[in-house]
Amino acid sequence: MRGARSTPLSIDRDDSDARWAASGAMWLTGRADGPPLLVSPSLGAQLGEVAAGLGLADLDVMALLGERAAITGMFRGGRTSVGGRCRLMPTADDGWVAVSLARPEDHESVPAWLGIEPGRDLWADVEAAVAARPAAEVLEQGVLLGLPIGGLGECASTEPVVSAIRLGSAPPGQEHAAPLVVDLSSLWAGPLCAHLLGSAGARVVKVESLHRPDGARRGPRRFYDLLHSGHRSVALDFSSGEGRRQLLELLMVADVVIEGSRPRALEQMGIDAAQIVADGGPRVWASITAYGRRDRDRDRIGFGDDAAVAGGLVAWEGGEPRFCADAVADPLTGIAAAAAIRTALAGEGRWLLDIALARVAAWMAGRAIDGVAIDGAATEDGTGWTGEVATPQARPIPAIRAPGIGEQTGQVMAEIRLRRRGA
Repeated sequence: MRGARSTPLSIDRDDSDARWAASGAMWLTGRADGPPLLVSPSLGAQLGEVAAGLGLADLDVMALLGERAAITGMFRGGRTSVGGRCRLMPTADDGWVAVSLARPEDHESVPAWLGIEPGRDLWADVEAAVAARPAAEVLEQGVLLGLPIGGLGECASTEPVVSAIRLGSAPPGQEHAAPLVVDLSSLWAGPLCAHLLGSAGARVVKVESLHRPDGARRGPRRFYDLLHSGHRSVALDFSSGEGRRQLLELLMVADVVIEGSRPRALEQMGIDAAQIVADGGPRVWASITAYGRRDRDRDRIGFGDDAAVAGGLVAWEGGEPRFCADAVADPLTGIAAAAAIRTALAGEGRWLLDIALARVAAWMAGRAIDGVAIDGAATEDGTGWTGEVATPQARPIPAIRAPGIGEQTGQVMAEIRLRRRGA
């Protein structure tokens, strides 16, 4: 399932491996009782190419892949994700699937998905049932039930990392202007994108639902502060007409909108991203989803670990796949999205950017070099990495903590109304 690229890669393997080993991400890749593993040698080069467009020369973007694990103290688990809520499992036809059972509704879907009533050991029962079925059946039924599930390498690396749709005219952004970014996203990929734009000079307003705030607020405070320090917080009641009206006000004055919702969720609130952009709203609307906005995948669920597997971004050891770092499709997508937004702002036009975790992972994977698949064992048979492997590190706690939910709602909305009157 590790297909060769049509064009051989020209990459300095030693340099890419050294960057991977120094980043802390290698420490998070492999079995808990085994050595840290290498991944495809193209990842470092691909990530470096993307990060060059961020304008943040002092930031080690590869180190961002291990930052959450550094804060939480999480460790590698081989076919169990670093966070522990996703598993890589073999199927009856020699395929592999990754499924995340992170939410109550995921657990409730298991009987309908596999036709079993799990006992006390949920994962053991799930793995046994998956091993007795072909990959296509496991994947199709899981997707139908709304499970976060990915088949290994199902997303082709030939698909565009970012699908950009031009929806109107606008002059290039001013080089020294500070764009207004409205961040509707949650968890990791979208907030990291907003954080990187803020670090490059953008003004960021985080917008949350009063009733369903960002789930990352329940996680480590230090990690949340790293991604949201210096941003302003707005909380609205999306279930009310007034709350939706205020949201639309914000969207229409933004230079950039970042959101991580399935298209159907926004459409149910009367939010049509393409129409808002075309009507003179934000210059760039970045839609971050698991598998993209197109066709049947537009409402498919996916998280950083299972989407990375769908993109083929795994390490290999003894012919078996292992999870790559910590939910790696999330930070990679945040970095790629920030670079794409900066590129779009620097040019002309109004844009809807369709950015999918699985597509980013597939592009970063580089599943082969010169058509030869790479086994990632760190020290076996003299071909792996024998140098030092750094543990994950997190940046210092910001001097300014992230604001509480809705802390600047009144202030921001008053500014928006003044701005619209002066337009």
